[in-house]
Amino acid sequence: MDQNTFSTFGARLTIDLDALCDNWRSLRARLSRGQCAAVVKADAYGLGAAQVAPALYRAGCRHFFVAHLNEGIALRPVLPVDATLYILHGIHPGAEAECLHHRLVPVLNSVPQIEAWQALALAGNQPLPAVLQVDTGMARLGLDAEDFARWVPAGLIGLDLHFVMSHLVSAEALHSPFNRLQLDRFRAMLTHLPGVRASLANSSGIFLGADYHFDLVRPGAALYGVAPVAGQTNPMRQVIHLQAKVLQTRSIAAGTPVGYSHTWTASRPSRIATVAVGYADGYLRSLSNRGAARVDGVSLPVIGNVSMDTLIIDITALPEGRIREGDLLDLADPTHGVDAVAAHAGTIAYEILTSLGQRYARHYVGGEAG
Repeated sequence: MDQNTFSTFGARLTIDLDALCDNWRSLRARLSRGQCAAVVKADAYGLGAAQVAPALYRAGCRHFFVAHLNEGIALRPVLPVDATLYILHGIHPGAEAECLHHRLVPVLNSVPQIEAWQALALAGNQPLPAVLQVDTGMARLGLDAEDFARWVPAGLIGLDLHFVMSHLVSAEALHSPFNRLQLDRFRAMLTHLPGVRASLANSSGIFLGADYHFDLVRPGAALYGVAPVAGQTNPMRQVIHLQAKVLQTRSIAAGTPVGYSHTWTASRPSRIATVAVGYADGYLRSLSNRGAARVDGVSLPVIGNVSMDTLIIDITALPEGRIREGDLLDLADPTHGVDAVAAHAGTIAYEILTSLGQRYARHYVGGEAG
């Protein structure tokens, strides 16, 4: 993006595709066996699936997961034919032919989904590719124990099963006993599907060790720089650099209230900057009086309530004249990443990434090399 184009925007979101691909390679290197997929649902966690998925393909990834059928339809043309696209939510009734037409593989989560996909297979007189999801404790999607016992393996005629998969509940907590319980349940189900490849681990599950890796792992958040293990140093590279322009600076006297509802009042003479990012840009309102910007390594607090299009930063800690209109402040960078922003907001990094929206000037760097 050239400077003239950027001048029309209030903020810039730089997405480092090299860092993202390095994260994928790093996760793949942890595997004892099997392949490493990439979860690119929700527009690659808000960072642009049309840019992210091809970069990961060039890095060597061949398996991609999205949530909705329409996401898969949109992504199919930007990936080569040997890339496999899986639809985590399966197929809504009546959309089976559309899924087949676009060469997408459904994750079958329920008996009605299985039956509908089987009917299409029988009508075409050929088995159709699918992934079968089983529920080992999430109680969200997948066949529960009762349905599994009734339908598997006798009820899977007409399906070319690429994988049987399940999803971990609390893999980010390495010592949670529920991880082992889910693993044991999953293994028990696999005994009824001899020869079928298996997939259990998400980003955090990769760090649980070889027992959880099976034939395919499905990292998502860790690809985008989110810490995969609670309470440990984040081994992933940061992928985003979020910068916002200063609209105005001013000096205020001690006792001056700031922003909507006057939730912050200056306790000393202060210098403040109004910045062109707000909750309409995904900078959450819960960051009011809690968030921070950075300049020259100095942390600068968000003061007052975050507005729809602006927030206010206390820049008193910087030398006078260091910040002028049009300058950029860092809201997320390699030293203050999405996990730190999320901690200030009282949420998780997934929400920060997927909330960023489309009002930023987006700048992609790297991702060309294989």
